[in-house]
Amino acid sequence: MTAQILDGKAVGARIRAGLADRIMALPFRPGLRVVRVGEDPASVVYVRSKDRAAKEAGYDSETILLPEDVAESTLLETIAGLNADPAVDGILVQLPLPKHIDAQKVLEAVDPAKDVDGFHPVNAGRLAAGLPGLVPCTPKGVMHLLAEAGVKLSGARAVVLGRSAIVGRPMAALLLAADATVTMLHSRSRDIAAECRRAEVLVAAVGRANMVQGDWVAPGAVVIDVGINRKPDGKLTGDVDFEAASQHAGWITPVPGGVGPMTIACLLENTLEAALARRARVPLEPNGGVAEAHATPEQSYGHGPGLA
Repeated sequence: MTAQILDGKAVGARIRAGLADRIMALPFRPGLRVVRVGEDPASVVYVRSKDRAAKEAGYDSETILLPEDVAESTLLETIAGLNADPAVDGILVQLPLPKHIDAQKVLEAVDPAKDVDGFHPVNAGRLAAGLPGLVPCTPKGVMHLLAEAGVKLSGARAVVLGRSAIVGRPMAALLLAADATVTMLHSRSRDIAAECRRAEVLVAAVGRANMVQGDWVAPGAVVIDVGINRKPDGKLTGDVDFEAASQHAGWITPVPGGVGPMTIACLLENTLEAALARRARVPLEPNGGVAEAHATPEQSYGHGPGLA
């Protein structure tokens, strides 16, 4: 058996193209502001990609650059200004932040209605409760990929490897909302390999290169690799041994080109949803998404990582 590839680059491009079409029909351009502190190399690359994708899709996108030694109070004042700016629909603070800044305090300072990363405790709590809110982009992207593969989640055995607040916990909540039977594995879990073998859907998000071996994967399972790890030779690899796992899985995501492009696509999707909900008072669906009754922008506007 050789797994079919879940091409996040292609799926993400289709989502972005669809968003661009919807934005063309709007009487405004959704405003996205990304705040980057310092010159972390990975952050520079990620933010540049986000800004380029947003502008290509027709968003009013801008990156706000602050120096590495910026005072926490200055960063909080910047966020307060974005919260109050009526032209801004989505705010993303790029992580990681310098050690002298309390990242949690900063994330909590973002208006939950503009929190397009879905990290604010209000949005996290609403997701856990099955209530409308903005959903973290990476788990939301994984759900898009599972839909692309035609996975029937109701009743399926799903395993999430990793319990971070950014990926693992919201991923489990989304799978549970889709009626999957969810097991979350972490550093205190017993016999992780055996638990993974029981999964029909396996989501690996631990930040440990090639941790998931081929014989951890059940025949025909769908394997989603969220990990991005840099090897000594500079190449990227995921949390899953791709070559070995491909001999067992039915579907598998590559690294790079799998979940990464979906994260950016879902950031733009969240920004549009936030813009419609905030400007036109369109309700968000539970677990992400604009309510189906207001699916088109014309209708909407018219109605006003680690294994810890």
